[in-house]
Amino acid sequence: MTVTGADQDAPGMTARRYWWWDRRRSVVLDVGLALVSALECALEGVRFAGSAGLPVPVGAGFGLVAGSVLVVRRRWPIAVVLVAIAVTPAEMAFLMGIVSLYTLAASEVPRRIITVLAGMSLAGTLIVTFVRTQQDVANAADGDFDPGPWYVPLASLFLSLGLTGPPVLYGLYIGARRRLMESLRERADSLERELSLLADRAEERAEWARTEERTRIAREMHDVVAHRVSLMVVHAAALQAVALKDPAKAVKNAALVGDMGRQALTELREMLGVLRSGDRARPVASEVPLASVAAAAAAIAAAEAEDGPCLADLEALVGQSRQAGMVVEFSAEGAPVGCGALVEQTAYRVVQEALTNVHKHAAGAKTRVRLAYRGSEIALQVENGPSDAGTADAGLPSGGNGLVGMRERVTALGGVFVSGPTDAGGFRVSAVLPARPREA
Repeated sequence: MTVTGADQDAPGMTARRYWWWDRRRSVVLDVGLALVSALECALEGVRFAGSAGLPVPVGAGFGLVAGSVLVVRRRWPIAVVLVAIAVTPAEMAFLMGIVSLYTLAASEVPRRIITVLAGMSLAGTLIVTFVRTQQDVANAADGDFDPGPWYVPLASLFLSLGLTGPPVLYGLYIGARRRLMESLRERADSLERELSLLADRAEERAEWARTEERTRIAREMHDVVAHRVSLMVVHAAALQAVALKDPAKAVKNAALVGDMGRQALTELREMLGVLRSGDRARPVASEVPLASVAAAAAAIAAAEAEDGPCLADLEALVGQSRQAGMVVEFSAEGAPVGCGALVEQTAYRVVQEALTNVHKHAAGAKTRVRLAYRGSEIALQVENGPSDAGTADAGLPSGGNGLVGMRERVTALGGVFVSGPTDAGGFRVSAVLPARPREA
């Protein structure tokens, strides 16, 4: 890992690493710079050895070692800058000084350390440049050249700033750009993850909405078909029993079976018509947003509630069971209050399903249906006694979803539903509905 930000992933980067380098071109660049710097320092080391009275191989070898330090600039940028500052009095390593200052400024080293090292490099370069410029001016003083007292300080200052300022400023710019790109990349990754999570949640909610809609449609179909078909089966059994003994009653039962069948078909057509109209109003399923699914489901439910049965139809519902041979007592208490269409339909469906269960499981049992208006509530109770052993069972199948559907309907409106056997061996179904259902 480097401290210069060069360890960031890039498109097409391979997973192979070369010591502290991440890419092959970084190795080539640093090795090439180190070779050039070593050659420069070796040449300058020969000149330094001549002026200092040292053997030429010593100066050249010192220059090669000092210049080759540049190869570790990404790994230890502070050490490379310190080496460049240390060899400044020997007037060598100009390339290494520029490159090391750039690398230091572009790295993740704290700013105070960058400032201190850049100041040390500037001071060392300024001193060496001042001394060298003053010597050059002194050597040229014999001629007509008279630069004045301000020439040496200004020339030394401008040259020192030119060697120190640009690499530091450019390195700071590159480092800031790298950090910005890294933050943008992290933000893009974070947004991508959040969008993925939101898409998953939206898909889950859409699937939940579709499941709820399928469950509601199945419940509606069960309520519409089960009661009518149950009465038809009961009447058909009675028709079979009295066909030879009482032809007039058989004709009457046959007419009732026909009426029940037509009513069941009518209700099925109405429900299927609402579903088809809802499907035509929707776009392609794969393009339906969650809001559209919820809106379509709400529209279908509202349409069915407006066109569905109400509390005023309970007398006719009980009458149909009486015609099928059930002994049913119906009573209503309290002053009727204004209720929502969905509340009235739910109350009707509860009574309807309870009477259907009596036909299925307690043939011949005496049944009592009670309806009570209690201000802001509507109470329903359907209670039957034990089954009459002398009455033949119609053999109606049961899916086990009747009580579950009633409970779901009532609790969805904020009501209370209770069902269970009685001490007398019968069964009781009770529900309390608010006149104005709570908001979904």
